[in-house]
Amino acid sequence: MSMRKVLFLCTGNSCRSQMAEAIINAHIGDRWEAVSAGTIPAGYVHPKALAVLEEIGVRHTGSSKLVDKFQGENFDLVVTVCDSAAEECPVWLGKGMKVHHSFPDPAVTDEMDDFRKVRDDIEREIVALLEEFPN
Repeated sequence: MSMRKVLFLCTGNSCRSQMAEAIINAHIGDRWEAVSAGTIPAGYVHPKALAVLEEIGVRHTGSSKLVDKFQGENFDLVVTVCDSAAEECPVWLGKGMKVHHSFPDPAVTDEMDDFRKVRDDIEREIVALLEEFPN
């Protein structure tokens, strides 16, 4: 079975999409290659996102990047992770099945417990989503 690729997409690419990228590469990186991007990248990965990843043994060295970087690349799956009620969720125009899986932005409250909750939800829900994804 060949390696499949997933793109996690949000607005700022500093918290949720970064955590999803890191968790997938750490947990099922033998089957999925994960990358992330944003439509208006913050230019940094949120320190609290990195801290809560470290708590579960995931070291992440990602960078906040513009979605244009991946234009023309083919992905098996593109997952938007922003909460469309609260912010504009970007649209992926390239190839790949698109799924919207919303998580609240923990940077809004800036509370460690909110970062942990989003991390745990991503770990449970996104890993399950990819594990169940048809070949």
